[in-house]
Amino acid sequence: MRPPQITYEGQTMFNICYNCGEYRVDKLIEPDGPYAVCPACGHKHPFRQLPLLIVAGASGAGKSAAGQRLLGKIEEVVLLEGDLLWRPEFNRPLEKYNDFFETWLRLCKNVAQAGRPVALFNAGAIPANVEPCVERRYFSEIHYLALVCDNDLLVQRLQKRSNWRGFDDPAVIERNIEFNQWFKANAGQTSPAMELLDTSRVSVEETARQVAGWMRGKVGGLVKI
Repeated sequence: MRPPQITYEGQTMFNICYNCGEYRVDKLIEPDGPYAVCPACGHKHPFRQLPLLIVAGASGAGKSAAGQRLLGKIEEVVLLEGDLLWRPEFNRPLEKYNDFFETWLRLCKNVAQAGRPVALFNAGAIPANVEPCVERRYFSEIHYLALVCDNDLLVQRLQKRSNWRGFDDPAVIERNIEFNQWFKANAGQTSPAMELLDTSRVSVEETARQVAGWMRGKVGGLVKI
């Protein structure tokens, strides 16, 4: 007995055209469908163009701690940790880590075809690194939330981490202090602007609650549970 045929094309990786077989990331987007249109043959691939949520911030600002508290407690989005896909060959700051973020957007795009937006937690996922990606076109919007905290608290949090993670290095700590300050100074100037959440004087549980509220505010009505 043959298994049932899946007819909704958006359920699988649609960088490959189902009509001509060409692998094209740069499909043209027609919002009426929405459709991803193959530049080679014009075939229209229906897909779900959902928003993407990004939680950024320097190491120690509270991203991973909040994300861990939300596991199993928020059903409207799929929570993913950016470090899961990190490999040494992605460490190309002069290219704005383009290969890394193209890979993540491709994964998030395909996960979203199940009907739920993705919330990606990653320190460097800022608009300057994400918005230029070719895969960006497959999302209706990208919303950015940057977690920040007082610098002295950031240092305390980093110094409590295991040494094997490299946070016993003063240079690493200093870079994260600078990154933390960058978010505070520039969040409103990026395109699109990032929203800020200061975690200095709230518990991890309260931070997680506020992050969840931000997520639900962005995707409310999109997901039926």
